Amino acid sequence: MSDLPRKAVTRTAKLAALPLGIAGRATLGLGKRIGGRPAEEVAAELQQRTADQLFKVLGELKGGAMKFGQALSVFEAALPEEVAGPYRAALTKLQEAAPPMPAASVHHALAERLGPDWRELFTSFEDKPAAAASIGQVHRAVWHDGREVAVKVQYPGAGDALLSDLTQLSRVARLIGPLIPGLDVKPLIAELRNRVTEELDYALEAESQAVHAEEFAGDPEIRVPAVVHHADQVLVTEWLEGVPLSEIIASGTQEQRDRAGRLLARFLFAGPARTGLLHADPHPGNFRLLVNDGPAEGWQLGVLDFGTVDRLPEGLPVPIGTALRLALQGDAAGVLEMLRQEGFVKPTIDLDPDAVLDYVLPIIEPAAVDEFRFTRSWMRTQAARVGDPRSPAYALGRQLNLPPSYLLIHRVTLSTIGVLCQLDATAPFRDELLAWLPGFADEEAIA
Repeated sequence: MSDLPRKAVTRTAKLAALPLGIAGRATLGLGKRIGGRPAEEVAAELQQRTADQLFKVLGELKGGAMKFGQALSVFEAALPEEVAGPYRAALTKLQEAAPPMPAASVHHALAERLGPDWRELFTSFEDKPAAAASIGQVHRAVWHDGREVAVKVQYPGAGDALLSDLTQLSRVARLIGPLIPGLDVKPLIAELRNRVTEELDYALEAESQAVHAEEFAGDPEIRVPAVVHHADQVLVTEWLEGVPLSEIIASGTQEQRDRAGRLLARFLFAGPARTGLLHADPHPGNFRLLVNDGPAEGWQLGVLDFGTVDRLPEGLPVPIGTALRLALQGDAAGVLEMLRQEGFVKPTIDLDPDAVLDYVLPIIEPAAVDEFRFTRSWMRTQAARVGDPRSPAYALGRQLNLPPSYLLIHRVTLSTIGVLCQLDATAPFRDELLAWLPGFADEEAIA
């Protein structure tokens, strides 16, 4: 593959081909059914071909298109199983790999950004990328002081491509939305657009990662690689070995799943409390389980990619924990009042407090018990409940508002729960809330 495709007309044509290709395959499938092949067999074949095309196009384009694909891959746990199967493997690929940028292009980029003598900074440098992500790819190398490092190089033209993709994806969002019940993809795209500038700034990412690395240095459960060096569009960090969460999702033992789930839940809530930052890109490709020969209690969670963070100097907002505690106590009026104060319910909207509580309680079930088993079927049930137009929850949800200040928090929480469901993990979610979520443990009388 040549350099990242940058011409807007080329990228737009590729993206536009996705829905057209889906429609064409549907027509082909109709013909095959008329020809006598079973509908189920034809549907499965079409879904597999669509998944293959989705990966090929989004992976080649990278930029905003691949970023959007990574976001979709987190939410696949909400899809009906008969739909999710063919898409799961293709979308999960987006979390760990994509067609690479040629070695010559990487060398040219490094010479431009680190200087013509860039090779002197490394004892060795592997031309084959170890991972390829939405706006850059990672190469394994050895720094001149002997440390193994990960070198992240931003794709040439990534900024322009990202903005162009997100503009185009917003136009085709209605075609992708029906794949995921209950999820409005437009706010997701809008949020991604708002974070483009920050994610393209590797100096800002280096700062965010350094804060986490310093805070979690020596932590027995969370590991964040230290920043070694950074320049314009190049970031060098210590190498982190471990089992990618995508592999554990695919074939991990239950012990690995449960340990990864517990640590993921801990990082979700402990991170903002300890650093004032929320890691805002929780797809499985950004996490590693550091497994050793000892018991699972000694395994650590490695955390990568701090390009997108939410700045929360006071930690997660107190109203989140307060509303959660009130809901578990059955205080319907208190929950509604808190939602109004925070802007989730606009002043002109009149809602029944008990209906609001009925809407909330099934979603917060993990916070009501000492241990909760996160499963795809549970998430699909929740997605169907709020996404079915015949459901009272759907009607109520249409009247709720999502304040901009909560957009990233909402996405991260939902995405993390999605990964927990992909892991099929049993985790003490409530313990992490009690320890780290402001407002949740302010009173002892929690139901």
